Amino acid sequence: MQNVATDIKGQQVILTKREYEKLLSENEYLKQQLNELKRLIFGSKSERFVPNTPDAQQGSLFDTEEKPIEEQTEEIAYTRKKAEKQKQKAIRAKIPAHLPRVEELVEPEVIEDGSKKIGEEITEVLEYTPGNMHVRKIIRPKYAKPNNDGVIIAELPTLPIPKGNAGPSLLAYIMVSKFVDHLPYYRQIQIFKRQGVELSDSTLNGWFNATADLLEPLYGKLEKLVLESAYIQADESPIGVQDSHKKGALHSGYQWVYRSPVERLVLFKYHRGRDRKAPEKVLKYFSGTLQTDGYQAYQNMKTHGEVTHLACMAHARRYFEKALDNDEKRASHVLSLMQKLYGMEQKARERKLAPETRWRYRQLYAKPVLVEIEEWLGKNIHETLPKSAIGKAIAYTVNLWPKLKAYVNDGKYEIDNNLIENAIRPLALGRKNYLFAGSHNAAQRAAMFYSFFATCKINNVEPLAWLTDVLNRIPDHMASKLNELLPQNWKNQNPPQ
Repeated sequence: MQNVATDIKGQQVILTKREYEKLLSENEYLKQQLNELKRLIFGSKSERFVPNTPDAQQGSLFDTEEKPIEEQTEEIAYTRKKAEKQKQKAIRAKIPAHLPRVEELVEPEVIEDGSKKIGEEITEVLEYTPGNMHVRKIIRPKYAKPNNDGVIIAELPTLPIPKGNAGPSLLAYIMVSKFVDHLPYYRQIQIFKRQGVELSDSTLNGWFNATADLLEPLYGKLEKLVLESAYIQADESPIGVQDSHKKGALHSGYQWVYRSPVERLVLFKYHRGRDRKAPEKVLKYFSGTLQTDGYQAYQNMKTHGEVTHLACMAHARRYFEKALDNDEKRASHVLSLMQKLYGMEQKARERKLAPETRWRYRQLYAKPVLVEIEEWLGKNIHETLPKSAIGKAIAYTVNLWPKLKAYVNDGKYEIDNNLIENAIRPLALGRKNYLFAGSHNAAQRAAMFYSFFATCKINNVEPLAWLTDVLNRIPDHMASKLNELLPQNWKNQNPPQ
């Protein structure tokens, strides 16, 4: 049988089998690229997959065959009076009890003689007072000793910036505004200006550098604790940096992120590139389990410790989700199986299973699904075009399969790297606002604040209260007890009024 194709002039040409297969492969690749472009422009960003089957429409999103239950049915017939539709009353949101109350007494305009108070109606309304600066005026009286024997005066309380005029609460507010609320300095300067306070960009940068210098030892403690963990997740994200060696051009640096899921710690480290030297330097003496998205820099690094690698199921799932337009039948099948695995993980989280219990749960229910996926991959890898979207999805998954399925070996392991991607999200949001870091040194100092605030978030610590208190205490704090000031150990000794 001859393979016939049509050229650009509309004329038919006869192709060899090899040429025809190459043409088919290129066609599939171009269709895939077009679909990818459409997805980026018009598509939904959600990764949620809903199988297009009758069972899927009726069943639970995360059905697992844990305990089959036979359904018993009976026919019940009755009549009831149809209730009249009543207009629903609006329900006000409950106002938190911890907020301060400012009482306002409203008396009737006329109160007749002899009237007695029998109670009161209370209505609570939320109000907002914009944040305002105030001046902390420290007055230290001076006393002359008897017989002109010198002068007595109290020592000045320790300030975060010696001889500076910025207090701990202002410095904390500026850092939280930039690295948590994504407000660049120039926007903060405009906000302060509306309050009648003129601050320059150089002043804020000076305060930023001084605050970073003060927190450097605490950052070192955080880094040490993360790298002592037995299980770490890692990922990286780009950040633009002004480079003095490249006038008028931005250098593309990277923030490398390491998260300890068990100890609930996050560490950002800046590096100028995306090569293996970055994780190699940080993880030089790390021994334990490292979970990544399969990027080769982690696989090829040379370290002194013994590292066991895990892969990320979410990345494999994304490949199949992108392949739905290319081969819906195959992609949907794998996505349905992966959805079962994620359903099990969701149930384990909801039940707050201990690591040992979660390990047994996975052995019983997740392992059979993983075996099914593995057998399907082995069967289908030779039945798809390598350059097609489904071919790439299968090849990626097969290549990493031993590391993808290894999460069931320990109840402390996660199925994917989504936790660390959540930690990176503030960096991505901030990048859209301040666009770039002013220098490589500034990028590393930004990494320090992202580390602290990400650790605050996963430990449910309010970042402004934490940083204000830490800046108050750290100048006089013992170096041997710095661990007390890390977000996961912190106890606020000076709660804000």
